[in-house]
Amino acid sequence: MKRRHFIKNTAFAAVAISTTGFIRFDGEHYTGDCETTSDILGPFYRPGSPVRNNLLISGEEGMLLELRGIIKHNDCITPYKKARIELWHCDSKGVYDNSSDAFRYRGTSYSGEKGEYSFKTILPVPYDVGNGHTRPAHFHMMITAAGYQPLITQLYFSGDEFLAKDPSASSPAAKRRILKVEKKNDGKNKVIYDVSMSPKLLAEPEALDKLAGTYIDPAGKKPKLELFKKDHTLWVKNDVFGESFDYVGNNTFIYPGAPGGYEASIRFEILSTGVIQLHSTYINDDKIKHEEVYVKEK
Repeated sequence: MKRRHFIKNTAFAAVAISTTGFIRFDGEHYTGDCETTSDILGPFYRPGSPVRNNLLISGEEGMLLELRGIIKHNDCITPYKKARIELWHCDSKGVYDNSSDAFRYRGTSYSGEKGEYSFKTILPVPYDVGNGHTRPAHFHMMITAAGYQPLITQLYFSGDEFLAKDPSASSPAAKRRILKVEKKNDGKNKVIYDVSMSPKLLAEPEALDKLAGTYIDPAGKKPKLELFKKDHTLWVKNDVFGESFDYVGNNTFIYPGAPGGYEASIRFEILSTGVIQLHSTYINDDKIKHEEVYVKEK
């Protein structure tokens, strides 16, 4: 296990880096012989979904299907039992349940003794996100397993007419996550997706504790930013829950959900006065860079 200083010249903490196994995280995606690639979290993640693997709702429209697979260690063979699998998706009208106590089409399950998991639900539909762009139908998943970085990913479905124009679904990293909907012998539909977990750069909790908090614009012109930690990852709060940022070294975190051609990152600087400065950088598809500076509120 190698160690690098997370914030130089301070006593904050260190980042632990694991390079074991042949599944690797290259700073953006999981890569390897049995790769399970990451994808954008999206703005509609809600923690605390009920423990259940039957998400069907009586009287609701939609194609019934079963999503099932096996969670494995990073050797791509050994089953991982008791991994936590969170699944969420839109309904048959393209709407997410972002606030109700019912957590419609959201559920949490755990892998069995042989790593197996399954969900009964409906096939989600494509939906318009504005600006003339339609997202293809997709499942969102977050898999959490002790010893590994939580895996955030999306599953797409072959034959969807909107795949080619979607920056995330058309990425080479998504190739193995475009899945075939198959009919079982009993006439029911199924989708199979196996997952191999992987280590990646992890900021230690003590470092994230120091960085988490409220950041303000010194000029008072921009809204505050609220940062918090969850599962060894730094998040920026949004209206639903938050958006996760991945640590990539040099006191910098990137947002993996930025669409193709865009880049978004946050970088921290510790001033001699002890003040923590946050530099929020956004690069659009014309490669024009925008940077905003915040300071941590005491």
